[in-house]
Amino acid sequence: FFFFLSRKKKVKMSHRKFEAPRHGNLGFLPKKRTKHHSGRIRSFPKDADASAPPHLTAFRAYKAGMTHVVRGVDRPGALMHKREVVDAVTVLETPPMVVVGVVGYVETPRGLRTLTTVFAE
Repeated sequence: FFFFLSRKKKVKMSHRKFEAPRHGNLGFLPKKRTKHHSGRIRSFPKDADASAPPHLTAFRAYKAGMTHVVRGVDRPGALMHKREVVDAVTVLETPPMVVVGVVGYVETPRGLRTLTTVFAE
């Protein structure tokens, strides 16, 4: 009887993937503070009307956080019609924008090319 109590069970370790999984995506490494705190516009939308006058095509904003809103559903025939639902929303912060210049482009067989740049005075 004492022989069975004194014997230890041999615990077989699992694979490291299950014992200590990593925390976070490797695509976000190295985790350090940025050198430039202003974001950049990575793509511009296509102009629907090429004959329209020059206009603002992009606006820079930063994700400041998230919160939730309670809104009423107004969809006749839906199960949640005339009821309130909670939705997650993103809060964007938009710094004041100042125009410092205008760039003119010309279309070439290889794509757009800068024709001229005019800076504000």
